[in-house]
Amino acid sequence: MEAEIPGRSRSPEPPGDETPGEPPGGESSGGESSGGESSGGEPRPHRKGASVADVRRYGQPPGLKDRRNEEHWAGRLYMRDLSPYFGWIALRLGFSPNQLTYLMMLSGVAAGVVVSLPASPLWTALAGAVLIQLYLLLDCVDGEVARYLKQTSVAGVFLDRIGHYLSEVSLLIGLGFMAQGGWENGGWAELGLVAALGAALIKAETDNVVVARAKSGLAADPSGGDRALRPRSTGIALARQAASMLRFHRIIGAVELSLLILAAAVVDDVFGADGPVAVRVLMVTVAAVAVLQTLLHLVSILASRRLK
Repeated sequence: MEAEIPGRSRSPEPPGDETPGEPPGGESSGGESSGGESSGGEPRPHRKGASVADVRRYGQPPGLKDRRNEEHWAGRLYMRDLSPYFGWIALRLGFSPNQLTYLMMLSGVAAGVVVSLPASPLWTALAGAVLIQLYLLLDCVDGEVARYLKQTSVAGVFLDRIGHYLSEVSLLIGLGFMAQGGWENGGWAELGLVAALGAALIKAETDNVVVARAKSGLAADPSGGDRALRPRSTGIALARQAASMLRFHRIIGAVELSLLILAAAVVDDVFGADGPVAVRVLMVTVAAVAVLQTLLHLVSILASRRLK
């Protein structure tokens, strides 16, 4: 949920304005992973003697919730209030930040698998939503534990990014199979794969800005701050701003999508539709947004100063 360097950055996108097809770093919460215990900084209780207040003090840097484009709305709304309690438990039980990140990955992938099960859509959707909430919780806790233990690493950034890729892709594929009505080939399952490919490409486009700049000998973040993120074309800039205000790109994020899947399953159950009608409408909408985002995001990057 936050972008934080040194140590480990969790934001899928560079800090700054949101772009069409560039979800805010919400799905990324601080899961910094293990490195060595650093000797600097003020002393703090041993992990076994830490209190919830200690975890909140040392694991949540000041202004964490104010990072609008880097902290997911669910983190600001409730998860950052809950996570120190679970961070305290994780410290007591001896979990490392990396182990918590692996558990985050597992819960995200499991959500997609559960949603795809050929069982009651209402119950699979509910279980998937619960697993995504666990994914979000662990995405907060791993970073808080890492900061508390002063164990941050570049490997942790990498693991966190992979975790978000896997979770979003798995949930979109799971939605495709739910719309299909079971584990079988068909147009709905293929549409889920298209949406999953779009979600992965959007993240890859963002990550490859950093790769392209590094290969060209440039700093990871372009100079000029927010201005560098804005398209040079006025028309594209206005379109980007409008899309950002509508937030339509968020529906392919794991947290939002899991809630939409649950809502669609409830609608189908309440109205007794002949087949997963609401789920299929959601699948079409999500696939369309994923494809449109992929194109708009690419145009937004090429039209900005990020590659200069």
